[in-house]
Amino acid sequence: MTVPTKQSLASSTAGQSPKPIGNCLLNFLPPEEYARLLPNLEFVHLPKGEVLYRAGADIDYCYFPLNGMISLVPITEAGDTVEISMIGCEGMVGIAVILQTTTAPYEVVVRSESDAVRIRAALLKAEFSNQDGQLQHLLLRYTHALFCEISQSAVCNRFHTVKQRLCRWLLVIDDRVRSHTFPLTHEFIANTLGIPRTNATMTLGTLRKAGLIEHRRGQITIIDRRGLKRAACECYRVVKKEIDSLCR
Repeated sequence: MTVPTKQSLASSTAGQSPKPIGNCLLNFLPPEEYARLLPNLEFVHLPKGEVLYRAGADIDYCYFPLNGMISLVPITEAGDTVEISMIGCEGMVGIAVILQTTTAPYEVVVRSESDAVRIRAALLKAEFSNQDGQLQHLLLRYTHALFCEISQSAVCNRFHTVKQRLCRWLLVIDDRVRSHTFPLTHEFIANTLGIPRTNATMTLGTLRKAGLIEHRRGQITIIDRRGLKRAACECYRVVKKEIDSLCR
């Protein structure tokens, strides 16, 4: 993988307080544990469309996003895709390394340009094995939250309408990027939700007519977040509850 820019986090914070940083998991580490990790952390900028891992590839680095969106995307032999999780500043990419495996079970794609902090997988795994620290506790809690999101995605994709799923997905993006406006095309939405492009177009039109969103020139703006929450399925509330409990 080619990363356009990277910088040692330790050098960038020399002479300064190394916290706070924009990732929930790193923020909750005690100062002494964060100090142990600090020499091995580096800032990276991840451009939109960057594939961090291919399915079955080795996980060399783990990433703690500071902003933006990173998707977990299984792919069928026929090339069909559907997103099962979206990771932002609340979580970590590469959680499989703490589960005694070194390969990615799905493709991991940067959906919107992101800044992140990365660490070599072997170093994170060694720190995770320190049972006296809080990192193990935090990552296990996050693993539980991620499993909840993935399992809820399976339920959502099977039983809920395209409108409900799209509303839920837009709310998750709003939470992750912390902005009511973000770039999204019809084709991108269709590929992410695993639906025909015509369905994506029709559903976006329905939400626009209801006054919930604006959509123009490849950008979507959430106009009525409360209305969008009412139109979404319960999956959004279930997953958000888990994420919020992690970040408290």
